Amino acid sequence: MTGIISCVIAGAAMSVQGVMNTRLGEKIGLYESNAFVQGTAFALALIIALIFGKGRFSEIINTNKLYWLGGVLGLLITVTVMIGMGKTSPAIAVSIILISQLLVAAVIDAFGIMGTEKVPFLWNKYVGLALMIGGMLLFKRSP
Repeated sequence: MTGIISCVIAGAAMSVQGVMNTRLGEKIGLYESNAFVQGTAFALALIIALIFGKGRFSEIINTNKLYWLGGVLGLLITVTVMIGMGKTSPAIAVSIILISQLLVAAVIDAFGIMGTEKVPFLWNKYVGLALMIGGMLLFKRSP
């Protein structure tokens, strides 16, 4: 249940953050707002790590160097969400983002990428993805 609640919170926070970041970007600039958002996230994450962390930063040297790119992806996510929400609408942007997330996650599952357990991409997943795309198109079409 904790996982489901965490996902609900993450989804809600992403939608709210996307709008906040987009509005901030309209006032101070896309890259300036990104620097502010990422900077405050870094500062808060560092404080939380110092208080609650396990003190194993030195183990980073023993991890797959590819995984170090998570921060780069965080920057890419923030910038592209802001652009998407600014050029469409929050609901349409999030719909497209969710469909993209589901498709990429299904590919990661299907091929066991980055050590995940392989989960086959069966017909029901194609139907679910098609329904999501159809729903997003319907949602976009309505006034």
